[in-house]
Amino acid sequence: MKKLYIALGIILLLLAIGYFIKEKYSINPPIKFKDIPEDSLTIKAASLKIPEGFKVEIFARNIKDARSMCLSPSNTLFVGNREGDKVYALRDEDNDNIAEKKYVIYKGGNMPNGVAFKDGALYVAEVNRILKFENIEDSLDKSPQPKVIYDKYPTNKWHGWKYIAFGPDGKLYVPVGVPCNICEEKDKVYGTMTRMNDDGTDMEIVHQGIRNTVGFTWHPDTKNLWFTDNGRDDFGDDRPNCELNHAIKDSLHFGFPYCHEGDIPDPKFGTNKDCNDYTKPVAKMGPHVAPLGLKFVRNSYFPEAFNNQFYIAKHGSWNRKEKIGYEIDRVKVDSLGNLVERSTFISGWLSDDKKDVWGRPVDIEIWKDGSLLISDDYANCIYRVVKI
Repeated sequence: MKKLYIALGIILLLLAIGYFIKEKYSINPPIKFKDIPEDSLTIKAASLKIPEGFKVEIFARNIKDARSMCLSPSNTLFVGNREGDKVYALRDEDNDNIAEKKYVIYKGGNMPNGVAFKDGALYVAEVNRILKFENIEDSLDKSPQPKVIYDKYPTNKWHGWKYIAFGPDGKLYVPVGVPCNICEEKDKVYGTMTRMNDDGTDMEIVHQGIRNTVGFTWHPDTKNLWFTDNGRDDFGDDRPNCELNHAIKDSLHFGFPYCHEGDIPDPKFGTNKDCNDYTKPVAKMGPHVAPLGLKFVRNSYFPEAFNNQFYIAKHGSWNRKEKIGYEIDRVKVDSLGNLVERSTFISGWLSDDKKDVWGRPVDIEIWKDGSLLISDDYANCIYRVVKI
């Protein structure tokens, strides 16, 4: 009998370890931080493949787990992170387009991934709450104390890190990822896009059926929401595609967990469901490429052929047999939001033989001169895409 109890104990322990590993890998893909020497990082950035007329430089280095970014009107770049617990503020005081000053304005946070700026205040999204740092640029070097404006989001860390941004309506948009790979949750706040007033009041669900978006923006003409969404795992190497989605109005459902990439029913949750009942993606971005941040570029800095289109950071696959992603895409759409063209803008973080990775792009921000900033949570830096 004693041996039976021991055997049962070992089995339970192995099951617990298996569950922990599965959840950990969904939160922390097994691609860890990479320490790249300063000179080597500069050389690697210059070697990235990019169209003629552009080059990639280093804007900031040693930004551990550089994730979501936002830029203030006075050109302070705020950077959140997911694996760590800090929020950074970067300043280019001598106007050489290199951030020579770095402040840690917040530490001890619970995956403070999302950052947004409005009316002099910095908003930071942790797993279950939204923080507000008022008059933040007056106290970059003083570790200012934030005000909690909302703290009722779920506490699950699995897909719990958040990207946030203010919409054309002045409200703060906050996604809530699902606490699983594939599941149907009773709590309707999971798998949604929510929004609230800038003081944290009147939180409401805007859209449903979104597995995990970590990047969104609004088209400057239509003011419609566009967002990336990461497809489920454990469904084969080549399906489902991750998505670029377009919301032409409120209260849409984008299919999860019933349908994937617009037309593939889920084998468990898609039974007796019609994929035509849900809003389909504008673009299928590739299987497991993990598209994250996106920006619509319209400025005088970029040449006409590269203007008026979305730029999307594809973080890259973490559990696919042959790696895919690790690049920046360009996506052109027409006035109705239909896909016109999708192409690669920057590649080279993944080796030609698909085996080695030295960087993983996360978010995209537009710098004060119109050039692009790209964060990288693997090389721990921020690049600047320069016109030459």
